[in-house]
Amino acid sequence: MDDPSLGTLFSAIISLIILSAYFSASETAMMALNRYRLRHLMKQGNGGAKRVSTLLKRPDRLLGVILIGNNFVNFSAASVATILAIEILGENGVVWAPIICTVVFLIFAEVAPKTIAAAYPEKVALPSSYILQALLWILYPLVWMVNGLANGLLSIFGLQQSEAEEDHLSRDELRTVVFEGSKIPSQSQHMMLGVLDLDKVTVDDIMVPRNEIIGIDLDDDIEEIIALLRASQHTRLPVYKEDIDKIIGILHLRNAIRFVAEEGYSKAAILQEVDEPYFVPESTPLQTQLRHFQKRKERIGLVVDEYGDIQGIVTLEDILEEIVGEFTTDLASASNDIHPQPNGEYLVDGGATVRSINRALGWNLPQDGPKTLNGLITEYLETIPETPVCLTLEGYRIEIIQLQDNMIRTAKIVYPLGSTKL
Repeated sequence: MDDPSLGTLFSAIISLIILSAYFSASETAMMALNRYRLRHLMKQGNGGAKRVSTLLKRPDRLLGVILIGNNFVNFSAASVATILAIEILGENGVVWAPIICTVVFLIFAEVAPKTIAAAYPEKVALPSSYILQALLWILYPLVWMVNGLANGLLSIFGLQQSEAEEDHLSRDELRTVVFEGSKIPSQSQHMMLGVLDLDKVTVDDIMVPRNEIIGIDLDDDIEEIIALLRASQHTRLPVYKEDIDKIIGILHLRNAIRFVAEEGYSKAAILQEVDEPYFVPESTPLQTQLRHFQKRKERIGLVVDEYGDIQGIVTLEDILEEIVGEFTTDLASASNDIHPQPNGEYLVDGGATVRSINRALGWNLPQDGPKTLNGLITEYLETIPETPVCLTLEGYRIEIIQLQDNMIRTAKIVYPLGSTKL
């Protein structure tokens, strides 16, 4: 046979470069695919996505057919390049052929195609699935043999190759996907993250504390009770006798309208409209409590500690606010515990929860200890101050303004030192 012409050799080497680039790009694209995006495309009936998913169920076979093709092409290209170099450079071509071939293939058959495939995995992987599926069918005996030898070698080292397992995201991984890997609106992101965070927050983190409970004391005069009912901004009020721990039940104001509007109302009429109280352990995660509210058809619960003493009240609205945010635009102004000052400082009630302060002002006061500002300050000082003092806590300057009954009633807080208000 006559020796092949230079044109034939150049055509062969270019064709082999293209084939090598195809195999390199296919490998990178298949491995870089977003599996959740792939499932979405499958649900939409995308045929390419279904083929890719089938191939990815056995990554050892997929890699086997790609690497068999790629290595065959690369070794063939090396042989053709050597012949071409000898034709052009003579005996010195044997030295230059590996160098030139390595540079050309590295750029045009490896780096460039893999970079493109990594940037556009779907556009590369879905069309190439046609060819890879056909090659896998044609080369299956060879692929089976190669995979068998490779898996046998893996088993020697205690590694077992099996079908790809389903991808499962942990809660923290899902948070990252929602926050950084999605294109949904910011408000929807915060709602989804709120749902994910429900298990991290317990009832006592969001409850209305005991000293802020507004309820009906049956020891009060009936006129005072009716005045309270008419002025109440709440739809449900606890009914008790003398002390909140002596709870009788929950009164829905809708049921109270009948006797408030009539003459001759009495405490007995109130008791007839009272529902049974529903008690909630203070350490219950919000996600669990939300299910309990839904199951029991309740909207309000009395939070009790391990001794059965009432510590506060939690409502369905409180939990929903953890998901969708507060139902007011200016949280600091709407809060009875936080009072903005013209100079940028804040007067905060000592009984305010640290969590509510952080949420209202966007601060980062420590939340892993005491629940209230009073508790946070006294824990830091390790004593109950006898006179107003000033301290710096986690970068926040706090000045105690008012003390009463061994409690900090009011404190002045300044933004973290050295920071600027957003």
